[in-house]
Amino acid sequence: MNTSDLDFHLPPELIAQEPASERAASRLLHYRRDNRAIAHRQFSELPSLLRAGDLLVFNDARVVPARFTLIKPTGGRVEGLFLSQTQPKQWNVLLKKVGPYTAETIYEFDTSAPAPKVRIVNSVGDGQFVLDVDTEEDAISFFERIGRMPLPPYIRRDKLHDARDAADRERYQTVYAQASGSVAAPTAGLHFDDVLLRRLDDRGVERAFVTLHVGLGTFRPVSAETLEHHTMHVERYSIDANCAAALNKAKQENRRVIAVGTTSARVLESQPQGPIAPTDGETGIFIYPPYEFKHVDALITNFHLPRSTLIALVAALVGLDEQRRIYAEAIEQKYRFFSYGDASFLE
Repeated sequence: MNTSDLDFHLPPELIAQEPASERAASRLLHYRRDNRAIAHRQFSELPSLLRAGDLLVFNDARVVPARFTLIKPTGGRVEGLFLSQTQPKQWNVLLKKVGPYTAETIYEFDTSAPAPKVRIVNSVGDGQFVLDVDTEEDAISFFERIGRMPLPPYIRRDKLHDARDAADRERYQTVYAQASGSVAAPTAGLHFDDVLLRRLDDRGVERAFVTLHVGLGTFRPVSAETLEHHTMHVERYSIDANCAAALNKAKQENRRVIAVGTTSARVLESQPQGPIAPTDGETGIFIYPPYEFKHVDALITNFHLPRSTLIALVAALVGLDEQRRIYAEAIEQKYRFFSYGDASFLE
């Protein structure tokens, strides 16, 4: 399949720069595969579109406020993004505009809060570096104190500090986020608030949680000419015993399993055919036409980037021609796209 098959023109003004006023106030494009019908709704209407016994599967990954700025001894600034901590005092990061440095060069964090000094001790390629950090504090706790949310580059914010930073800390995080470690939000979940979750409970809709820490590769466009030649990123995930039991019970009773977001869908489809077992693992699954879904019956998801692995997954679920028709309709109706944008329910 040619990557160009997943291309489309999106007017820049449809790229959402801020979330809706309220989480459930987003719009919802409702698509039915049985009759190819498209309806335009509000996300708050979702409970009326679901059936008692439907099982929603959420990704409870929590986004780390991973963006930071280092100050060089010369006063210049280096933009950074925390990726992981592999051992005490050593953090893996992405850095931009590093320039010349030595192992003795001392950098400071651009923050008024207490912060350690750091050195760059190794470059591992593709803009990734290892920092030696003079602190006993673990990295995630530190960035919860001083970091900025790692918004995608198509959401424009002032480079060093922005008046919307505090709002982004709240809204670029799901209300049910638990497991910290993600560098991007599972954005389909951003539309759910506590009121909507209670309404789903009242409707008899069940929910379960997987964890997949979203990595940098999720939103990266496919650069290969064909999808078959794209190398998929690998992300860690877990399915606990409660989630596995809920999934197996729903499948035994022929109830629908509905993935909230492409990350949840990828976790589920990474499991073998048959009963699902509790597991911790890694997945590099790349879902694109003509993939046949094993576990996911329907999908709630935002509108995705052209030529991305995410839009390929949507095309696999509804078919390439229908994916194009749905997106053309969304553009004509001026839906808001990408992370802070509107949502679709594809059943």
